[in-house]
Amino acid sequence: MPWTALTHPPDTLIVLVLALAAEAAAGYPDRLYRALGHPVTWIGALTGGLDRRLNRGNDAQRRIAGLLGLGILLACVGGVALALTALAGAAGAVPALGLLALLCASLPAQRSLHDHVARVATDLRRDGLAGGRIAVSMIVGRDPESLDEAGICRAAIESLSENFSDGIVAPAFWIGAGGLPGGALYKAINTADSMIGHRTPRHEAYGWAAARLDDLVNLPASRLTALLLVAAAALHRGASPGAAWRAVRRDARHHRSPNAGWPEAAIAGALGLRLAGPRVYGATRVADGWMGDGRAEATPADVERALALYRTACALLFGLALALLALLTLVFA
Repeated sequence: MPWTALTHPPDTLIVLVLALAAEAAAGYPDRLYRALGHPVTWIGALTGGLDRRLNRGNDAQRRIAGLLGLGILLACVGGVALALTALAGAAGAVPALGLLALLCASLPAQRSLHDHVARVATDLRRDGLAGGRIAVSMIVGRDPESLDEAGICRAAIESLSENFSDGIVAPAFWIGAGGLPGGALYKAINTADSMIGHRTPRHEAYGWAAARLDDLVNLPASRLTALLLVAAAALHRGASPGAAWRAVRRDARHHRSPNAGWPEAAIAGALGLRLAGPRVYGATRVADGWMGDGRAEATPADVERALALYRTACALLFGLALALLALLTLVFA
């Protein structure tokens, strides 16, 4: 099988379908993580090393250095992904698709995200505010000590919706578009943004390129995520697809992020909540628009409702990948 075929549909969609199924079933095994780490940790180590070596000088020099560092990162990650794709292609058609699916299964995080958010509701009920604050601190960057029960629950739901977009739908989109290289390059961009794409004295100039590129590559997935959540709301009693759609149209553009507002507004409208708004990160208070016009007093039960919506949206994403695979198989037949 020519390895270049493995970076074009419908083969990339076969890989995507298999990868989503494998990751939903097994996640990323702890034993594998302890033995080898995870692609994100490898990418993070390279990003951090480049940051330490290149991020110096005035703002103009730092911005150029950031472009250089991002270019080196993408060249390394893309080169490895292309090499692995070529090696897989040498094994033959069916083994290649299976091998690439296993590699790509490390890129989305359906199971991990679900478990981390579910732990917030569980620990909040069992251990009160102290337990909820510890659990939510594992998934958000804001100061957990500033959060009451409603704030903890809102933060968990916001993290669920935003990470559904950039942790699941976006890598799935880019795997479907470009196979393992597409998914790996997306993950490199997103990891770099999470590490250096902050408006701090050290990273505002150096991380500018990573932050802007992350905004760009997440744009299609954020819109698709909102649609998936609206569709999921139509399948759940007590959720409102109409309110979800109205919140997206009205509120998404008022979020400080060009992408995060779409899934946050959708899930807020669907569940009758009000999310985002002013928040505290470290010692910094961030003013942001509210997503949705429902109640701000979210509860652990709302976190569980959000998780149910999320599970349905993940199933819809899988179904969409299957439908596109069937359609492209007919087109390319």
